[in-house]
Amino acid sequence: MDMEARGHREHPEALRLWLRLLTCTQLIEKQVRGQLREQFDTTLPRFDLMAQLERNPDGLKMNELSRRMMVTGGNVTGITDQLVAEGVVERVDVEGDRRAYRVRLTSRGRKVFDEMARQHESWIVQAFGGLSAREVETLHKLLGKVKQHQMDLVATGEEMDKT
Repeated sequence: MDMEARGHREHPEALRLWLRLLTCTQLIEKQVRGQLREQFDTTLPRFDLMAQLERNPDGLKMNELSRRMMVTGGNVTGITDQLVAEGVVERVDVEGDRRAYRVRLTSRGRKVFDEMARQHESWIVQAFGGLSAREVETLHKLLGKVKQHQMDLVATGEEMDKT
């Protein structure tokens, strides 16, 4: 049963929208996970870690990766160890801090990630293929408003009602 099936007509429209967003996210993510596994023999967390490193060519410290990926340091360490063994990322010492190091893509890792990223982009475009360009733009703007509202709530320290 998908998340949306939990909603009923008597529920507020906002709750039904939330469940639809979750369902869409889960369906698309399932497709992406499957394609990454099938075409590249990799996982979404490994792809996400490489994406973070691609955006930061000088590399990132492990705690930065953990924070950006919103996972534990242990998860990042395990994924990093695998990717180092495959030669797609490397650990580099941090000048002035003997205990720390940065993780960055190797030249081979950049090539591997570039191919994965191109495919990933095409899968996401395909996932939204049922919408017109104008509908995609409208949905993007509306979700931007939702995001901004949530960020404003956090910035002002407001909490959601506890009722």
